Amino acid sequence: MNYGKKSASKKRNSLISRSSMMGKRAHVSFIRVLFIGLIALCVGVSSLGIGSIRGILANTPNVDEVDIMPLGYATFLYDCNGNQIRKLAAPNANRLPVSIDQIPEDLQHAVVAIEDERFYEHNGIDVRGILRAGVKALTSGGFSEGASTITQQLLKNNVFTNWTNESTQVERFTRKLQEQYLAIEIEKKINDKNVILENYLNTINLGAGAYGVQAAARQYFNKDVWDLNLSECATIAGITQAPTKYNPIENPKENAKRRKEVLDHMLDQGYITQEQYDEAINDDVYTRIQEAQAYNTQSQSKTYSYFEDELTQQVVNDLMNIKGYTKTQAQNLLYSGGLKIMTTQDPDIQNILNEEYADPSNYPDYVQYSLEYALTVKKPDGTEVNYSKEMLKLYFQNEDSSFDLLFDSQDEAQTYVDRYKADILSDGSTVVAERVNFIPQPQSAMTVIDQHTGYVKAIIGGRGEKTASLTLNRATDSTRQPGSTFKIVSTYAPALNEKGMTLATTYEDEPITYENGAPVNNASGSFNGTTTIRTAIRNSVNTVAVQCFEDVTPELGLKYLDNFGFTTLAHGTEADTDANGNVFTDANLPTALGGLTYGVTNVELCAAYAAIANNGNYIKPVYYTKILDHNGNVLIENNSAGRSVIKETTAYLLTSAMEDVVQNGTGTACQLDNMAVAGKTGTTEDYNDLWFVGYTPYYTCAVWSGYDGNQKMPEGDARNFHKTLWRKVMNRIHQGMEYKEFEQPSGIEQISICSETGLLPRAGCPVTEEYFDVGTIPTDYCDQHFYDYDEDEEEMEIFDEQLTPTPDPENPDGTTENPDDGVIDVPDDGSGDGGDNGGEDAGADNGDDNIYYYD
Repeated sequence: MNYGKKSASKKRNSLISRSSMMGKRAHVSFIRVLFIGLIALCVGVSSLGIGSIRGILANTPNVDEVDIMPLGYATFLYDCNGNQIRKLAAPNANRLPVSIDQIPEDLQHAVVAIEDERFYEHNGIDVRGILRAGVKALTSGGFSEGASTITQQLLKNNVFTNWTNESTQVERFTRKLQEQYLAIEIEKKINDKNVILENYLNTINLGAGAYGVQAAARQYFNKDVWDLNLSECATIAGITQAPTKYNPIENPKENAKRRKEVLDHMLDQGYITQEQYDEAINDDVYTRIQEAQAYNTQSQSKTYSYFEDELTQQVVNDLMNIKGYTKTQAQNLLYSGGLKIMTTQDPDIQNILNEEYADPSNYPDYVQYSLEYALTVKKPDGTEVNYSKEMLKLYFQNEDSSFDLLFDSQDEAQTYVDRYKADILSDGSTVVAERVNFIPQPQSAMTVIDQHTGYVKAIIGGRGEKTASLTLNRATDSTRQPGSTFKIVSTYAPALNEKGMTLATTYEDEPITYENGAPVNNASGSFNGTTTIRTAIRNSVNTVAVQCFEDVTPELGLKYLDNFGFTTLAHGTEADTDANGNVFTDANLPTALGGLTYGVTNVELCAAYAAIANNGNYIKPVYYTKILDHNGNVLIENNSAGRSVIKETTAYLLTSAMEDVVQNGTGTACQLDNMAVAGKTGTTEDYNDLWFVGYTPYYTCAVWSGYDGNQKMPEGDARNFHKTLWRKVMNRIHQGMEYKEFEQPSGIEQISICSETGLLPRAGCPVTEEYFDVGTIPTDYCDQHFYDYDEDEEEMEIFDEQLTPTPDPENPDGTTENPDDGVIDVPDDGSGDGGDNGGEDAGADNGDDNIYYYD
């Protein structure tokens, strides 16, 4: 560098020149502007950031409205004895709530040690953890290091439940910021770490469909959480970071690595000693896990029973109708609301039904199979198409119009499936899904009800293996024609109850027709003249039932059927109109014999007969008694209040007549070994539906048999196996029970009548004993049986043998002018002595007649 005088002068002049001075001033100004701009930018960005943060925090949920209690608790069903029979749970709702006192300290410490080691020290957020995560992010360029506390994770799972749908860093930053802010506020508000930890441990996803530590303990070890040892606690604690990866059932090696990491943290943090560590690390916990899975698989089927199917539908309906929930809300509450449902199911009775329906010897030797089929394929153009059993049926009906999806073997059915599928796939389509089921035929269904309470004790909706939940339940879903079982509830109940008729009322069993001219046929193919209602019930005489129903009037009969609880009848309303404008009603004569528009369900027919068994009081079938919410409060109390349909005396008269059905009528195959039984058979004209509905002083049971496709039942055993099932089931149910007769109520009186005419007996009448409501005791005398004892002493002897008459103590001379006072007046030989004419002109005496009093 030149430091000479000339050079220095030149430098000085340059510095003080005007142009230089202006340039330097501009440079300084630029720097100042740039600096000020940077400051302003920082301030602006800071202000913007602060404003944004304020905006984010302003939209944070209100701490006073936040509920950290986990949602999605499993619902439990209990039988009539209070024993658990089923757990209902949605995929993410398999939670079993437990208190912090029930959770072992080893499990609490294991979770804290691996998830949030400063949990008991921080105020909701872990600043050291956040800084550590930040350093890790800067050095690695990623954000793999987590810094969420247990409090934050609890909020993420129970409040910020949509976090799995976050697609941008902005959304993630927003949620994390709100989460951290709310964590601080929550801990200020609660100020109890145990409350936060309890809710967290009841919330976390622990794999295999288990949510919360109690569900996990049951799932993996088949024990309660409070019975877990240290090794088992560490196994469960290690799952939460990655429930699939660390699932100890599917990935025991990965879980073992994680379990060791948990135990290492517990040892380092002073929660366990080296001795405890060594014992736990050497524990063969995974063998026990596999053993528990085998037991769980055997102990409870994933498929709901027929009873459980119907129960769940009843609960959803009641939550909607009684509590006002929408269908979606009701279903969510059922499967994830942590309800306790006390059912009416009797496990012993249900097991009897299950065992008898599983016994092949209870069915006809000739078994056929119907086909259930569904197929989804992907076409070459990528579209998906569904095919059903109805489409398969139409396909083969083009070859054979009689094709009906009924096969003599499963192999035969499979050949038709294979042919149909091959044709569909011939264009290059591929199978997406396929379902094939072979259903044994004929089918059957049964319901058992305690008539005194209306409690449904057991249901079975079909024979054969039940392969899925919420499938066809023939006891509750299928409507079938009830046949002659309907005579009791449609015809004879209203006839005896309010039409003044009695079991001794007579009709002529003779050829008659319906309104359209179609004949009314008896099953026997014959007609037997004058017939009492008792005899008509015992022998199931169709002509008498139709005539009686006509006298009752179909409109009144339909009203009684409504009161008996039938909900599937046609009333001629808009709902009973078809696409062609035809209106259907069951207010017509065929209803007397069970000829209905739609049919009835097994359970409703059972309940109607249970009303008769319950002294005429109908109770709608009850499947549960009480529903408790998650906190143990009563949500619904299912009171079994009933209504009177018929008088107690009417119920007894019907019971008495139906005892005859079982003793010496059409239902003799249903006699029990040591119990009184009343019941009625039912068979449709073409043997499509076969029924027996009967009851004892304890239980009412209805059984149905038939083909799902409504085919005619073949001759032989197929037409009687339902009675065998009924007798076997009810014999087992009543085994060891005290023998009882049906209790006769006051208001019933038994008197002697002419068995053929139903009137008070005269000389020569075949006499029987009959029960009457005291208000309907007959006052007229038989006018069909007369003997002339003046001319034929032999007939007098017959009279003596039949009636064992005694002289009237109040009229020893043998004369009377009041044939209705209990004195039997023997008609004369036509000489004009005043023989009885239906109660008139009786009193003149020729001195030769013998007049007797009959008691």
